[in-house]
Amino acid sequence: MSHVLTLVAPAGTLSARSVSQVRTALLGIGASAGTPDWLSPDEAADIPFGGLAVEQADAAARGALEGEAVDVVAQEAAGRRKKLLLADMDSTIVTTETLDELAAYAGLKERIAEITRRAMNGELDFPKALAERVGLLADLPVTALERTWEATEMMPGAAELVATMRADGAHCVLISGGFTFFTARVAGRLGFHAHHSNTLLTRDGKLTGRVAEPILDRNAKLATLKRIAAERGLPLSATVAVGDGANDLDMVRAAGLGVAFRAKPIVAAAARTRIDHSDLRGLLFAQEFRASEIVVA
Repeated sequence: MSHVLTLVAPAGTLSARSVSQVRTALLGIGASAGTPDWLSPDEAADIPFGGLAVEQADAAARGALEGEAVDVVAQEAAGRRKKLLLADMDSTIVTTETLDELAAYAGLKERIAEITRRAMNGELDFPKALAERVGLLADLPVTALERTWEATEMMPGAAELVATMRADGAHCVLISGGFTFFTARVAGRLGFHAHHSNTLLTRDGKLTGRVAEPILDRNAKLATLKRIAAERGLPLSATVAVGDGANDLDMVRAAGLGVAFRAKPIVAAAARTRIDHSDLRGLLFAQEFRASEIVVA
């Protein structure tokens, strides 16, 4: 069939009953629907379908699930495996906002976190908001960066996402409005081929309160997606981009598989695909990887 709808839930929580209800809902609005194919027992299943737009299938599935903690990905069946991954870092590949955590060492976490929240929801201009937050950290010892890194945790499924896509021949890039101090370490730990981010300026062992220009913002993320795809001879349809904030939205919308991951409301509302409940393994199931193919890093 021409399209496929993938259901993904936290491991062990996807029931055959839920999958059957979704298939019945598709049939009920005139679609053809094939036999469900379980990609991972009690975690992820594909339902092939035809005769229905992806938006209609998505809406029908969500209605049938009645608020269950199950993610829905509807897309064309062809070309699901992607060859370029661009991933945001903060609250996507790592569990925290590293700038907010860094601010804790200056006693400013709540103040800076509120600016971050507004910027990530598209309420503030990102470069100005970044400059304001970094400015508040002037004279913070650079040792606070290392302490922040030591407490930083990877998002569940992040290691598997990168390792599995690499093993399948994909090029994996970490791209962040955060800072090279962190992206370099995350990329090294998880095996990203490259990383792009902003640079905090320091002097005499302290932060100067400034960021090197130009600031990597949402326009730069989109431009980087297009540039790397072109360099590798890939159409945008062969790319996957994932992020959670407003500065990720342009690249998420441009990618063949653009995923809003546990995203801010403005991003979740505008992205074609959302992962709200499962971890980053959900991006692999959306690409038709089976549990047996996932590389445990």
